[in-house]
Amino acid sequence: MIAEVIINRTAKKLNRIFDYRIPKNLEGLIFVGSKILVPFGKGGKLEEAFVVGLKEKTSYPNEMKEIAKLEEQLKDEQIALAKWMAKRYFCNVSDCIKLMLTPGNRTKNKEKRIQDKTINAIYLGKDREEIELDIEIGKIKSDKQKKIINFVKDNEGVTIPEIEMLTDCSRAIVNTLIKNGYLEIVEQKIERNPLHLKDTETIQQREKTEKLPLTKEQEIAYQTIEQKMEQKEYQSFLLYGITGSGKTEIYLQLIQKALEQDKTAILLVPEISLTPQMLDRFIARFGKEEIAVLHSKLSMGERHDEWERIKERKAKIVIGARSAIFAPVEKIGIIIIDEEHDSSYQSEANPKYNAKEVAKQIAKQSKCPLLLGSATPDIRTYYVAIQEQKPDVQLLTLTKRANQSSLPKVQVVDLKQELVNRKSFHVKYGFI
Repeated sequence: MIAEVIINRTAKKLNRIFDYRIPKNLEGLIFVGSKILVPFGKGGKLEEAFVVGLKEKTSYPNEMKEIAKLEEQLKDEQIALAKWMAKRYFCNVSDCIKLMLTPGNRTKNKEKRIQDKTINAIYLGKDREEIELDIEIGKIKSDKQKKIINFVKDNEGVTIPEIEMLTDCSRAIVNTLIKNGYLEIVEQKIERNPLHLKDTETIQQREKTEKLPLTKEQEIAYQTIEQKMEQKEYQSFLLYGITGSGKTEIYLQLIQKALEQDKTAILLVPEISLTPQMLDRFIARFGKEEIAVLHSKLSMGERHDEWERIKERKAKIVIGARSAIFAPVEKIGIIIIDEEHDSSYQSEANPKYNAKEVAKQIAKQSKCPLLLGSATPDIRTYYVAIQEQKPDVQLLTLTKRANQSSLPKVQVVDLKQELVNRKSFHVKYGFI
């Protein structure tokens, strides 16, 4: 079997396909989307590459080299998206693929890659009955040793510093118990979760946890989008709603619908809108375990672990800024882009992609609706939405506030006339 690969280099001359033979030990393991190491150039130095195709024969059988190692696996849909982006934004396929790799693993230098965060957790090293028997017959005499053992019985998985602090015993006593086999150290992976400090119960007491009743306009918008979710069809929608009209409640209920269908959801927001208050509203409704957050203020380790949670389907709702659209989400039920007019959805660095266009392509692949929401839509989006014949974007409007409150009064003032009136007032009363 022959693999068609793209070398992970920025040189334009290398933005083409190279053929490599798949060795027998990697047969059945390498697919389209595999991140691999291949010997490249005269020196045979190992370079990162991505498999973009498989075939039985090659035009260069005598010159072909073998793949050296398999590193990471992407999906066929991600490779197809990368090829589309390269064509759309005039860039290398490898640059687009790198956007879809796990954060912290995108560098070629393995020493600089993010590693899993681990702790040394303490567990009982023997059966509880055996330990209790040793205490009864006097094998364990020290009161402090007994205190530590009883503490670990009720709190397996604690660390040595926690044992020291909560039992007021020294590390030496813990080490003695480990040496005698009563306790054991187990290395455990821990997740760097940016929401770990959030108290779900406190948030739920403060925020609404149940669905809010929808107004007539909200109900029409919700049912129109829900129908496409039920039919598993792609359609773009523009939700044009004034401030306070309840766009977020529609988002929440559509995401709930996706979860009920055993699907996932992506919500993109501008970086400036990723506030604790906004996240709290989603945590109150869905719980923090269901949510993964991706934005630039996270540490590289946090982004790495959030990406892994998404990949393992531990988190079914992805909330983030522009780059969150590339998260390894499966079975997408809906994609929502809030404040769709915001300029931050356009990347200024290579590849210079537009997150709204990429989201549209992913929604088409996933056969799910794409919802663009704004109180002040991008003029291009609005223009497309008001076309009479088969608009690419269907317009949904919310003209009233959800809580029935009245809009602030607006008065148009001619500033030129104001200046004239003010000057005549000053002249009349002798200020000038």
